[in-house]
Amino acid sequence: VAATLRGATVMIPIHTDQAAASPFVARIGRDGAGTVERDGRELAPIALVKAPRFYALSTRDGIPYPKIALLHGADVLASTVLQTCIRYSERDKACTFCAIGQSLAAGRTTAKKTPEQLGEVAEAAARLDGVRHVTLTTGTPRSPDRGAAHLADCARGIKARVDLPVQAQCEPPDDFAWFERMRAAGVDSLGMHLEAVEDEVRAAAMPGKAEVSVARYFEAFEAAVRVFGRGQVSTYLIAGLGDSPSSLLDASERLIAMGVYPFLVPLVPIPGTPAADRAPPSGELMRALYAHIGPLLARAGLRSNDVKAGCARCGACSGLSGFEAEGRAAAPPDAGAAWTITSESSDDASVQLRACADAGHVSRVPPLAPGHLLRRARAV
Repeated sequence: VAATLRGATVMIPIHTDQAAASPFVARIGRDGAGTVERDGRELAPIALVKAPRFYALSTRDGIPYPKIALLHGADVLASTVLQTCIRYSERDKACTFCAIGQSLAAGRTTAKKTPEQLGEVAEAAARLDGVRHVTLTTGTPRSPDRGAAHLADCARGIKARVDLPVQAQCEPPDDFAWFERMRAAGVDSLGMHLEAVEDEVRAAAMPGKAEVSVARYFEAFEAAVRVFGRGQVSTYLIAGLGDSPSSLLDASERLIAMGVYPFLVPLVPIPGTPAADRAPPSGELMRALYAHIGPLLARAGLRSNDVKAGCARCGACSGLSGFEAEGRAAAPPDAGAAWTITSESSDDASVQLRACADAGHVSRVPPLAPGHLLRRARAV
């Protein structure tokens, strides 16, 4: 669920098991607007991002647009161009936190999106819903390009239909010449995701992906920055997989010095994955990490608003962008809290979503720092 709290749009997972109870309630009307309350006292306005109009359409070959790409945040079109992955298909190699195969198995998406399909959907999303940039990610194929070839084709297909900035995300390809090829095809920014940085943590949390060493990632970052420029290369760091805070901070400082944006997010345990029962990081930890990294980004001139496309520009899955103001000090959040969203459907049935607040997902929206995870909807 995407919601806006005091001007900040955040993505709130709704299919997690961490939110058993919540003192916070958001009462939402049919127009998607409402207020966050606790014990009957109004705290702040909230608005759900409206379902995009392009979701009602289908491609020329009859595939519903939402099976090709989805709206993320308020204005981002996102697609997993290859929904299969060599890591996921071997359970002893799979990333413990990843659910790339679940939506495919459930029939909610297709295994491979074509450049033509993505171009068609992107044009409609921009025209009908004001989408402003595109994020293309991929499962890792067996080919040595690690998905870069198909990502380049997909970016080319989008740019042929609509002038939107595109971020591509993949593992480092064997040949770094792919960075130039991707840039020439229309990729504006690149994400290559470390996820974790300590060798033991990587081996436990993502045994297959850990075969690509941290050193190799940093070689790829250096080469990619030369092609895409400072601030246009980013990497996910997931707090809660086991890395120590000092390791996350050290890695972030090294990345920033290279011109790479460290997109730090809290772990969201997904049901059905080996990490489903893993506790997410505390709000205090996330706020402390953000408060340290944010000013470093500002001093280095790496701001999320300057990223051309992708997750760092969107920022809805992280609180980091709210701490980019130099010298920002952060008060600790109410880490034990959680909140609930109650909305009215078209048939006047009340629906409740429970949210766990421990991971600091919206720590950039004080004093509502405790908002992070939503439980699946259920009748009240």
